[in-house]
Amino acid sequence: MSKSIEVDTKTFVRFWLVILGFILVALFIWKAWPGLLIVGLSAFLAIAIRPLALRINGWFLKQKKQDKERLSAVLAFLVVILAFAVIVAVIGPVVVSETSKFIGQFPTMFEKTLGGWDGINQFGRNLGIANLQESLVATVSGITSGITDNFGNMLMSGVSAVSGVMVTVGLTIVLTLLSLLEGPKLYDRFWKMLSGKRKNEMIEEARKITSRMSWVISTYVSKQVAVALLDGAVTSLAVFVLSLIFGFSSSLAFPMGLITMVFYLIPMFGQVIGCAVVTLILLFSNPLAAAVFLVFYIVYAQVENNGIAPKIQGDALSLSPLIVLAAITVGMYVAGLVGAIVAIPVAGCIKVLIEEYPRIKELKRE
Repeated sequence: MSKSIEVDTKTFVRFWLVILGFILVALFIWKAWPGLLIVGLSAFLAIAIRPLALRINGWFLKQKKQDKERLSAVLAFLVVILAFAVIVAVIGPVVVSETSKFIGQFPTMFEKTLGGWDGINQFGRNLGIANLQESLVATVSGITSGITDNFGNMLMSGVSAVSGVMVTVGLTIVLTLLSLLEGPKLYDRFWKMLSGKRKNEMIEEARKITSRMSWVISTYVSKQVAVALLDGAVTSLAVFVLSLIFGFSSSLAFPMGLITMVFYLIPMFGQVIGCAVVTLILLFSNPLAAAVFLVFYIVYAQVENNGIAPKIQGDALSLSPLIVLAAITVGMYVAGLVGAIVAIPVAGCIKVLIEEYPRIKELKRE
């Protein structure tokens, strides 16, 4: 038996308007995704810097409240920018210098370790290759020829990529500063506008959730930075001691500490990358020192990850390793390195929503 369902024109139009609305929103997100990512990253950075601004705010007693807040926000922002500028200024020249040194020493190292081209050819003959040197030279020549032929296109692509990065960085910096200055006011105005004169428990609950999310982000970032500073300090001390033992330049100690500190901010994989970079740079100066540092850092990383870091970071987010790894994987595929860095606090914010959902459901029933 067939049944006919009658739908009035108004309901039919509403249904298709909702579908059209979802399509338009999805299209907007798809088209505006790079811009939305910049705005989201700026908001994330502003929330992360906010505790530093509040701490600086306490140092100014004579200024008016509004002037204090603006001044502390600007100073906190400048402190962060200056810290990144110092890191780049210190690390960049050291990496370039050590790479140049390695290139200069490569012929001697090549002769000592592999026996020069005679050793390479002997190794090739053991593998059944009559002249491995000729094969390698031909391969390198082919790669070089390909690079030369496409140099113009590569140059244009490189310039375009650099320009895009500079624009993105510039927009992120400006939006972060404006978020620090105007964000708290806009936040308060938004909730006042929603609540009006009457107290609304649902709106209060929503405000509580956003406050908890802000706390999750700022707490995670501040404690991650604290452990990263400790990691960098230990690396600097280790490299300095190795420089005294093995006789290479002790000026490498501070830059190497900065390298491990910066890479530690990348969740889960940062320690491995930082250790690999420092070990490779030390390898250019003294292979034995590099091997000793590698062993030391592996041992220290176990102590840090299982003893020191949990005590400093506490149980702020209470996320299982499975959720952390899943969040990093998704974040990395959605937004690359930036997505991997912000994935854990975002997962913490989702956890807040899940925890508060029963309360929201209860308020809806009332």
